[in-house]
Amino acid sequence: MNPKQRAAEAALEFVKSGMVVGLGTGSTADYFLQALAAALQDGRLTGIRGVPTSRQSERRAAHLGIPLATLAECPQPDVTVDGADEVGPNLDLIKGLGGALLREKIVAQNSKQLVIIADSSKVVQQLGTKSPLPVEVTVFGHEVQPGFLRRLGCEPTLRRTAEGTTFTTDNGNYIYDCKFASGIQDTTRLLLSLATRAGIVDNGLFLGIADVALVARDDGVEQIER
Repeated sequence: MNPKQRAAEAALEFVKSGMVVGLGTGSTADYFLQALAAALQDGRLTGIRGVPTSRQSERRAAHLGIPLATLAECPQPDVTVDGADEVGPNLDLIKGLGGALLREKIVAQNSKQLVIIADSSKVVQQLGTKSPLPVEVTVFGHEVQPGFLRRLGCEPTLRRTAEGTTFTTDNGNYIYDCKFASGIQDTTRLLLSLATRAGIVDNGLFLGIADVALVARDDGVEQIER
Protein backbone atom coordinates (compact mmCIF):
# COMPACT_ATOMS: atom_id res chain seq x y z
CA MET A 1 0.00 0.00 0.00
CA ASN A 2 1.52 3.33 -1.04
CA PRO A 3 1.60 6.36 1.32
CA LYS A 4 -1.32 8.14 -0.35
CA GLN A 5 -3.46 5.03 -0.01
CA ARG A 6 -2.52 4.62 3.66
CA ALA A 7 -3.59 8.20 4.40
CA ALA A 8 -6.84 7.69 2.49
CA GLU A 9 -7.68 4.50 4.37
CA ALA A 10 -7.02 6.28 7.68
CA ALA A 11 -9.54 8.99 6.75
CA LEU A 12 -12.37 6.45 6.88
CA GLU A 13 -12.19 6.73 10.68
CA PHE A 14 -13.73 10.20 10.36
CA VAL A 15 -16.71 8.94 8.35
CA LYS A 16 -19.78 7.46 10.05
CA SER A 17 -22.88 5.89 8.51
CA GLY A 18 -25.49 8.43 7.46
CA MET A 19 -22.99 11.24 6.92
CA VAL A 20 -22.79 13.68 4.03
CA VAL A 21 -19.18 13.60 2.82
CA GLY A 22 -17.42 16.19 0.68
CA LEU A 23 -15.44 14.35 -1.99
CA GLY A 24 -12.10 15.91 -2.87
CA THR A 25 -10.34 16.03 -6.21
CA GLY A 26 -6.93 14.68 -7.23
CA SER A 27 -4.82 11.55 -7.04
CA THR A 28 -4.78 11.26 -3.25
CA ALA A 29 -8.50 12.03 -2.96
CA ASP A 30 -9.15 9.31 -5.52
CA TYR A 31 -7.71 6.73 -3.12
CA PHE A 32 -10.25 7.94 -0.56
CA LEU A 33 -13.07 7.55 -3.08
CA GLN A 34 -11.96 3.97 -3.65
CA ALA A 35 -11.78 3.28 0.09
CA LEU A 36 -15.20 4.85 0.68
CA ALA A 37 -16.74 2.84 -2.14
CA ALA A 38 -15.27 -0.38 -0.73
CA ALA A 39 -16.66 0.42 2.74
CA LEU A 40 -20.11 0.99 1.24
CA GLN A 41 -19.89 -2.18 -0.80
CA ASP A 42 -19.03 -4.44 2.13
CA GLY A 43 -21.47 -2.79 4.52
CA ARG A 44 -19.03 -1.11 6.89
CA LEU A 45 -20.75 2.19 6.03
CA THR A 46 -24.35 2.85 4.99
CA GLY A 47 -26.46 5.87 4.12
CA ILE A 48 -23.54 7.94 2.83
CA ARG A 49 -24.09 10.78 0.39
CA GLY A 50 -21.15 12.42 -1.34
CA VAL A 51 -20.86 16.05 -2.45
CA PRO A 52 -18.23 16.19 -5.23
CA THR A 53 -15.83 19.11 -5.59
CA SER A 54 -15.34 18.73 -9.35
CA ARG A 55 -16.82 17.10 -12.41
CA GLN A 56 -13.91 14.68 -12.25
CA SER A 57 -14.71 13.52 -8.70
CA GLU A 58 -18.43 13.44 -9.58
CA ARG A 59 -17.78 11.08 -12.50
CA ARG A 60 -15.38 8.96 -10.47
CA ALA A 61 -17.71 8.65 -7.48
CA ALA A 62 -20.65 7.74 -9.71
CA HIS A 63 -18.53 5.08 -11.41
CA LEU A 64 -17.59 3.65 -7.99
CA GLY A 65 -21.22 3.57 -6.87
CA ILE A 66 -21.07 6.32 -4.23
CA PRO A 67 -24.50 8.01 -3.88
CA LEU A 68 -24.22 11.70 -4.77
CA ALA A 69 -25.87 14.91 -3.65
CA THR A 70 -25.40 18.58 -4.45
CA LEU A 71 -24.31 21.31 -2.07
CA ALA A 72 -27.75 22.87 -2.56
CA GLU A 73 -29.32 19.66 -1.25
CA CYS A 74 -26.77 19.22 1.55
CA PRO A 75 -25.40 22.69 2.36
CA GLN A 76 -23.33 21.55 5.36
CA PRO A 77 -21.42 18.31 4.76
CA ASP A 78 -20.42 16.51 7.95
CA VAL A 79 -16.86 16.03 6.75
CA THR A 80 -14.84 16.71 3.61
CA VAL A 81 -11.81 14.58 2.79
CA ASP A 82 -9.37 16.05 0.29
CA GLY A 83 -5.70 16.16 -0.62
CA ALA A 84 -3.33 19.13 -0.62
CA ASP A 85 -0.34 20.28 -2.64
CA GLU A 86 1.36 21.72 0.44
CA VAL A 87 0.64 21.36 4.16
CA GLY A 88 2.23 24.16 6.13
CA PRO A 89 2.36 25.23 9.78
CA ASN A 90 -0.99 25.36 11.59
CA LEU A 91 -2.44 23.24 8.75
CA ASP A 92 -2.51 26.13 6.31
CA LEU A 93 -2.57 24.71 2.79
CA ILE A 94 -1.92 25.28 -0.87
CA LYS A 95 -4.43 23.44 -3.04
CA GLY A 96 -5.52 23.60 -6.65
CA LEU A 97 -2.97 21.86 -8.85
CA GLY A 98 -5.86 19.59 -9.85
CA GLY A 99 -7.75 22.66 -11.06
CA ALA A 100 -10.71 22.41 -8.66
CA LEU A 101 -9.64 24.96 -6.04
CA LEU A 102 -12.80 27.11 -6.11
CA ARG A 103 -15.27 24.27 -5.65
CA GLU A 104 -12.96 22.58 -3.17
CA LYS A 105 -12.85 25.74 -1.06
CA ILE A 106 -16.62 26.28 -1.24
CA VAL A 107 -17.33 22.74 -0.05
CA ALA A 108 -14.56 22.84 2.57
CA GLN A 109 -15.69 26.15 4.09
CA ASN A 110 -19.24 24.85 4.43
CA SER A 111 -18.24 21.52 5.98
CA LYS A 112 -18.26 20.80 9.69
CA GLN A 113 -14.79 19.29 9.39
CA LEU A 114 -12.04 19.26 6.75
CA VAL A 115 -9.70 16.27 6.82
CA ILE A 116 -6.61 16.51 4.63
CA ILE A 117 -4.83 13.39 3.41
CA ALA A 118 -1.25 13.59 2.13
CA ASP A 119 2.12 11.91 2.05
CA SER A 120 5.06 13.41 3.91
CA SER A 121 6.49 15.07 0.78
CA LYS A 122 3.66 17.62 0.95
CA VAL A 123 4.65 18.93 4.40
CA VAL A 124 6.55 22.25 4.30
CA GLN A 125 7.74 24.82 6.82
CA GLN A 126 6.70 27.70 4.55
CA LEU A 127 3.96 27.70 1.95
CA GLY A 128 5.03 28.23 -1.63
CA THR A 129 8.45 26.61 -1.29
CA LYS A 130 7.57 23.51 -3.32
CA SER A 131 4.26 24.14 -5.04
CA PRO A 132 3.16 27.12 -7.12
CA LEU A 133 0.06 28.93 -5.91
CA PRO A 134 -2.87 28.46 -8.31
CA VAL A 135 -4.89 31.63 -8.91
CA GLU A 136 -8.20 31.28 -10.75
CA VAL A 137 -9.15 34.26 -12.92
CA THR A 138 -11.95 35.28 -15.25
CA VAL A 139 -11.26 34.82 -18.96
CA PHE A 140 -12.22 38.44 -19.57
CA GLY A 141 -9.23 40.62 -18.81
CA HIS A 142 -7.00 37.74 -17.75
CA GLU A 143 -4.16 39.32 -19.75
CA VAL A 144 -3.85 42.12 -17.18
CA GLN A 145 -3.41 39.77 -14.22
CA PRO A 146 0.22 38.63 -14.75
CA GLY A 147 1.54 42.16 -14.18
CA PHE A 148 -0.45 42.47 -10.96
CA LEU A 149 0.66 39.03 -9.79
CA ARG A 150 4.33 39.82 -10.47
CA ARG A 151 4.03 42.89 -8.25
CA LEU A 152 3.06 40.51 -5.46
CA GLY A 153 6.45 38.81 -5.78
CA CYS A 154 5.80 35.78 -7.97
CA GLU A 155 6.23 34.59 -11.53
CA PRO A 156 2.81 33.61 -12.96
CA THR A 157 2.36 31.04 -15.72
CA LEU A 158 -0.93 30.52 -17.53
CA ARG A 159 -1.86 26.86 -17.07
CA ARG A 160 -2.12 24.77 -20.21
CA THR A 161 -3.30 21.25 -20.92
CA ALA A 162 -1.04 18.43 -22.12
CA GLU A 163 -2.24 19.27 -25.62
CA GLY A 164 -1.05 22.87 -25.27
CA THR A 165 -4.45 24.53 -25.04
CA THR A 166 -5.34 26.89 -22.20
CA PHE A 167 -6.65 24.95 -19.20
CA THR A 168 -10.23 25.89 -18.31
CA THR A 169 -11.75 25.12 -14.91
CA ASP A 170 -15.17 23.58 -14.31
CA ASN A 171 -16.31 27.17 -13.74
CA GLY A 172 -15.12 28.35 -17.16
CA ASN A 173 -12.14 30.27 -15.79
CA TYR A 174 -8.37 30.22 -16.35
CA ILE A 175 -5.62 29.51 -13.83
CA TYR A 176 -2.27 31.21 -13.35
CA ASP A 177 0.24 29.10 -11.42
CA CYS A 178 2.33 31.52 -9.36
CA LYS A 179 5.83 30.51 -8.32
CA PHE A 180 7.39 32.34 -5.36
CA ALA A 181 11.17 31.99 -5.54
CA SER A 182 11.62 32.10 -1.76
CA GLY A 183 8.17 30.92 -0.71
CA ILE A 184 5.25 33.09 0.42
CA GLN A 185 6.46 35.52 3.07
CA ASP A 186 3.06 36.72 4.37
CA THR A 187 0.16 34.42 3.49
CA THR A 188 -2.52 36.55 5.15
CA ARG A 189 -1.46 39.70 3.33
CA LEU A 190 -1.25 37.84 0.02
CA LEU A 191 -4.70 36.35 0.53
CA LEU A 192 -6.16 39.82 1.10
CA SER A 193 -4.40 41.27 -1.97
CA LEU A 194 -5.76 38.51 -4.18
CA ALA A 195 -9.25 38.66 -2.67
CA THR A 196 -9.64 42.36 -3.42
CA ARG A 197 -8.46 42.24 -7.05
CA ALA A 198 -11.21 42.39 -9.66
CA GLY A 199 -11.05 39.45 -12.05
CA ILE A 200 -9.39 37.10 -9.58
CA VAL A 201 -12.07 34.60 -8.66
CA ASP A 202 -10.18 32.70 -5.95
CA ASN A 203 -6.79 31.24 -5.09
CA GLY A 204 -5.29 28.09 -3.65
CA LEU A 205 -4.49 29.48 -0.19
CA PHE A 206 -6.59 27.53 2.33
CA LEU A 207 -5.84 29.35 5.58
CA GLY A 208 -7.46 28.28 8.84
CA ILE A 209 -9.84 25.85 7.11
CA ALA A 210 -8.37 22.38 7.71
CA ASP A 211 -9.04 20.71 11.04
CA VAL A 212 -6.98 17.53 10.71
CA ALA A 213 -4.20 16.32 8.43
CA LEU A 214 -3.40 12.63 8.03
CA VAL A 215 0.20 12.48 6.82
CA ALA A 216 1.49 9.11 5.65
CA ARG A 217 5.11 8.47 6.60
CA ASP A 218 7.31 5.41 6.25
CA ASP A 219 6.38 4.18 9.73
CA GLY A 220 2.64 4.87 9.58
CA VAL A 221 0.14 7.73 9.43
CA GLU A 222 0.61 10.80 11.62
CA GLN A 223 -2.50 12.71 12.69
CA ILE A 224 -1.91 16.46 12.97
CA GLU A 225 -4.58 18.75 14.39
CA ARG A 226 -4.81 22.51 14.13
